[in-house]
Amino acid sequence: MNDTSLPVSNSHKPGDNYVQSFARGLEVIRSFSASAPQQTLSDVAARTGLTRAGARRILLTLQTLGYLENDGRLFRLTPRILDLGFAYLSSIPIWNLAEPMMEALTDRVRESCSAAVLDGLDVVYVLRVHTHKIISTNLAVGSRLPAFWTSMGRVLLAALPDDELHARLAAAPRERFTAHTALDDAALLARITQARQQGWCVVDQELEEGLISVAAPLRNATGQVVAALNISGQASRTSPEALREQLLPELLRTAQDISRTLGAR
Repeated sequence: MNDTSLPVSNSHKPGDNYVQSFARGLEVIRSFSASAPQQTLSDVAARTGLTRAGARRILLTLQTLGYLENDGRLFRLTPRILDLGFAYLSSIPIWNLAEPMMEALTDRVRESCSAAVLDGLDVVYVLRVHTHKIISTNLAVGSRLPAFWTSMGRVLLAALPDDELHARLAAAPRERFTAHTALDDAALLARITQARQQGWCVVDQELEEGLISVAAPLRNATGQVVAALNISGQASRTSPEALREQLLPELLRTAQDISRTLGAR
């Protein structure tokens, strides 16, 4: 899934403190993906819009720092790049608190459990406890999915002020992932409003055929929604009714337990 982000707002436009070379270095890192794990200098320049000379300077800098390696022609990321993501995960205690509770939830319901945060128009997975492979892409920490068509995304979008929610909706590209995908604004807003009112959300095969999930918010000590928690299953063995009746109570209990722990800190 390609990364999608919101247009730069007036409050985030580059100013006097903007370091363009640093921003370009991040763009070079982000140009590597599952579809482009190895790239030539020309590939990187084309994907980032940099000149070959500019791309070469950044690539060699990243190679010197140990974030890239090169076989003489192709550049690829090294495991050291994970340090950048782990710095985020280790800096926020919620994930240390949530993981054992999520593992216990997975043991009880025998389905995969994930936690994610909202980033632009995507949800980004920050913790995942596997049981079965239930989606064609191999979801792991750092994976991105479109927020408007995932249960965690709708829970997180529901926590936004209305003006911000509408701005993100207007910026969201539309793709019919399955025959069940809701595409028009009214339908999407109705489902997000329902998630806001009931405090949880079920998404039934809108992102991928056969994938069904239910999500609930995680809140901090002030009641702010800081992440979402979900259970994912296969529609062939778990109907929406079974999801709500059997798995939702377990999910809500775990989400409340994690939120309560956060509130006690």
